[in-house]
Parts: sequence; C-alpha cells; structure tokens
Amino acid sequence: MNDDHHIELLKKGDKNALYALYDKYSGALYGVVIRMCRDKELSEDLLQEIFLTIWKKIDQYDASKGKFYTWAYRIARNKTLNALRKTDTLIQNEDMSVYKNIKEEELPQEYDELNGVLKNLEDHHQKVIELVYFKGYTHREAHKMMGVPLGTFKSYVRQALVQLRTNYQLPLGFILICFEVIGYG
Repeated sequence: MNDDHHIELLKKGDKNALYALYDKYSGALYGVVIRMCRDKELSEDLLQEIFLTIWKKIDQYDASKGKFYTWAYRIARNKTLNALRKTDTLIQNEDMSVYKNIKEEELPQEYDELNGVLKNLEDHHQKVIELVYFKGYTHREAHKMMGVPLGTFKSYVRQALVQLRTNYQLPLGFILICFEVIGYG
C-alpha cells in the first residue's frame, strides 16, 4: 500500500494506518531527531510526540503541497528545535523565589553574528541552507529546484556547513536552532 492509502485511513481514525506509517518513517525521523539533539532518551520521547502530532493533525496534511515525509520531517524538526530551546530551567532560591537561569541579553548579539555569517555565504550556499533547513526539502527535491546534479547539491550543503562551522564558532546544533529563531531565509 502506498502513503496516500494509509493517510486516507489515518484521516478516518485508523490506528493501523498510523502503525504502518510509523514502521515506514520512524527510522528516518528518528535519525533527524538524534542528529539534532544527540540525546537518545530525548530523541525517543520526541519521536513519540511527533507521531502523536501526526495522529492529531493529519487533517492538516495536504498532498498537493508536498510529500508526507516532508510534512512529517517539518514536524520532527520543529518539535526537536522547540525541545532544544527549552532552557527555561527554573531554579528555586533559599528564600523560595524562582528565577530562570538564562542570559537573555547575550542572545541577540549571537543571532546578529550568525545572521552576518549566513549573509556572507555565496548565493548557492545560502540557497541550499534555505531549501533544506528552512523549507524542509529533501536533497533529492532541492537539487532539482536549483537545477544542479544531486552530487553537486550535496557538495554545496557540505561546503555551506563547513563554512558555518569555520566562521561561527558554536556547535552546529546551536547554529540550526538559531536559523529557526532569526528566521533566516
């Protein structure tokens, strides 16, 4: 059975359709999540949340706007980024007051610096970052949109990420979170 059949059954509340989609896509989505957060336990929890969201929001999926995997990938990416952003650890003082342990005044400078690094990338490197990380296209979809061979496209992605790592001295996971926050693209 193809995805369209499972999606139609899922829209009618068929749990077996969800199980079938889980079997087909959980490995790929787990790979996305674990690469982003590098935490096995959190990744497993997020994978369950992702499929719960798919179950609840399947009526929002529109096949005319893209493939099911692309839609599910966006859910996975957004859930993971939201989980990684949760740095609002509350700390209780001896006087029983509570505060957040974050340094909000430092964040805008970091985002401005990253945005500057992104804008200094060559146009084709900016485009691959936009297509893959902001619009959620797979490499196979995006290389066609840019009109370049798949191998060339993958080289562009690698080159762009190397330049970002070189010119912006923070872990790549943080860079990807910043992409979401500054709305690059």
